[in-house]
Amino acid sequence: MNMLNDHIAAPETAPVLTADELATGFVAEAAGLEIIAVTGDDAAAFLHSQLTNDVAHLGVSEARLAGYCSPKGRLMATFLMWRNADSVFLQLPAELRAALQKRLSMFVLRAKARLSDVSGDTANQVMLGLGGTCAHAALQQVLGTLPEAPYTRIDHPLGTVIRLGDAFGAPRYQWLCSQETAADVLPRLRETLAYGGADAWRLAEIHAGIPQILSATQEQFVPQMVNYELIGGVNFKKGCYPGQEIVARSQYLGKLKRRTALASIDAAGVAPGAEVFDVADPDQPCGMVVNAAPNGKGGVDALVEMKLASLEQGDIRLGSAAGVPLRFQPMPYALDALDL
Repeated sequence: MNMLNDHIAAPETAPVLTADELATGFVAEAAGLEIIAVTGDDAAAFLHSQLTNDVAHLGVSEARLAGYCSPKGRLMATFLMWRNADSVFLQLPAELRAALQKRLSMFVLRAKARLSDVSGDTANQVMLGLGGTCAHAALQQVLGTLPEAPYTRIDHPLGTVIRLGDAFGAPRYQWLCSQETAADVLPRLRETLAYGGADAWRLAEIHAGIPQILSATQEQFVPQMVNYELIGGVNFKKGCYPGQEIVARSQYLGKLKRRTALASIDAAGVAPGAEVFDVADPDQPCGMVVNAAPNGKGGVDALVEMKLASLEQGDIRLGSAAGVPLRFQPMPYALDALDL
């Protein structure tokens, strides 16, 4: 998905927003995402056999999170997934799209399913992300009808609108549309909403507790380590998919307790894959940064996968036991202890 041209500020000049500004209300251009369309009579059945969530019963008014695992049960990608009458759509980071599309295509075999990149289609040229207290009213003024519940969607003459998991106690929306539509509506939205770029959208995702697998974190986590079953990304009743046995065993028979938590870190440029350490056990990392985004205060807010024991009792530092400390914040959902 592309950014708009000179109608508005370029992504690199978009202001860095704070979490407080996002909570009040924002609109952001969410660059760095691409979409695979899976089309054909067997599209849903094929994906149902590959992904962690139920695709066979995915309705056209729904959206779901889903993961794609290695045979060892480790996440290779996470998707936002929805469908229409013709195709199932998988949205994922642009850096993973080509390789994941090629890998999934290898397993189509005799199924009537074809995978294609539709990121550049007119309907998907721009993705606007909106959230915070004022976003619902601002978007409703432009579109009228909106999806009523998290992970529901509507097709509107001006594009596809998906309501995602809430952040800051308020609804969050993704709006896919053409560049022409975005150039027309964005000035109106910016009258009442703070404007940001891709970093603002990533920061909102982090505060919603929604992890996204990137190149640096591929095959690092079973889904439960990043809370994926807590946010509806895993269906334990759907049957087989790559790594399913290990994911199920991790749910019921594992030993080591790990979860992903929200933290602020007073350091710039923190990247996914960075390790964190417990001062009480300095010789080995206790966890890893899953996602991070600038927080408008000189540092980052991040989702960090780690041992629950360290999260509850430890002094956690970035990079080493002598590194910058992590300041943990409440997650938008409960982190139930789970033996992994």
